[in-house]
Amino acid sequence: MADELDELLGFLSSPQPNVRGAAAGIVRGLTGDADGLRALSARADRALPALLRLLASAGGELGTGGAAADSLVNLSQDGALSARLVSLGAVVAAMDVVAKRGGEQPGLARSLVMLLANLTQVDSGVAALLQVAHCSFSQIKFHRVNTDILNPDYTLKVGDEKMQGLYVAKLVRSFCRSSSESEEEDIFEHVASILVNISKVEAGRRILMEPKRGLLKQIIRQSDSTNQLRKKGVVSTIRNCCFEADTQIQNLLSLAEYIWPALLLPVAGKKIYSEEDRSKMPPELANALSHEREAVENSEIRQQALEAIYMIVLQDEGRRAFWSVNGPRILQVGYEDEEDPKVMEAYELIGSLVFPWLKAIKSSPYNYVRTWRNMHKQSNLPTFHRKIRKLVNVHMSPLTGGFASGQRNIQPPVGKTTGFWINVPF
Repeated sequence: MADELDELLGFLSSPQPNVRGAAAGIVRGLTGDADGLRALSARADRALPALLRLLASAGGELGTGGAAADSLVNLSQDGALSARLVSLGAVVAAMDVVAKRGGEQPGLARSLVMLLANLTQVDSGVAALLQVAHCSFSQIKFHRVNTDILNPDYTLKVGDEKMQGLYVAKLVRSFCRSSSESEEEDIFEHVASILVNISKVEAGRRILMEPKRGLLKQIIRQSDSTNQLRKKGVVSTIRNCCFEADTQIQNLLSLAEYIWPALLLPVAGKKIYSEEDRSKMPPELANALSHEREAVENSEIRQQALEAIYMIVLQDEGRRAFWSVNGPRILQVGYEDEEDPKVMEAYELIGSLVFPWLKAIKSSPYNYVRTWRNMHKQSNLPTFHRKIRKLVNVHMSPLTGGFASGQRNIQPPVGKTTGFWINVPF
């Protein structure tokens, strides 16, 4: 079996296109099976460079390039293999192929975007896509990628300020132009996961939030997508960017027309708001809340939207802006319909900041419990009291440059935790 696999990998470099194509198809089949993945992983030194060369040189060989891309997607679920692919120039190759052949080969482009989503789960992949010398999230410096195995035209100027963010800008542009009602046809939907992954590092947030680029504004406008992958990715990206709220609050609030609907509508509940409530809101919120809506079923979206709001209202300017759009009322109504304990806790965390009568919370937690109980008709007072006890002990200091352990009940900026997988026949 070992000799046969070595021979198969040798065929990936055959001068005959039909032989290369057949070999690539067999390798793709192997990556759809756990045993096949293990065997190929053991020969990663041969398999990965061969697949990358095939991807870069396939040209008009539609099936061959797609098979190589699918194989790389499945192999890149392993973090060690992802890091090795990055060092071989996989990020550069994927971006180049998407730019040159994505229009005529949408299936190939979709697979390569999935590959990038997997590669950006490792720090070196994030650095390569951002085109920066290092990522401040881990303070690990990365060496120039080895592109010798690829087309000589492929270069990556790591650390060149003029190049930083170029790949990201291209992906955001494609992401915002390609939305589709059918998830099967949405070629660039997985860019949403890439955005979450790069925004977990300070360098990524800086690029996304740079006003001149306008990337965050474009991303936020995708928050009303019916595609759940897009919607979750956008909200998660906003949430990660809000870790810079202590220094970037003005930039965030300059997007208030877009950011408040993106964060508040998922947690506003399904009810029609009264005319009095809507009169205190900007049109983009008032219009949406003037009729019944479908609830956002994904609790992670609701929780991350609330965590983003929390980080904004930690700042004085953010808190004033939140009141100006009648945000507290929206959270009151949304809280009434909420059943998920983690999401309820996120509502309560914001409540501790925005309601004036909470100034005496430490000296009189029972008053706080009774007030919320009356407002929201809570029936389980002991359970609710334990939540408030936990809430009282949270240190409400501003967040700086990402996160600091123990400051709050919010986890660090989120990244994708599971890789993408392409089901292929064995």
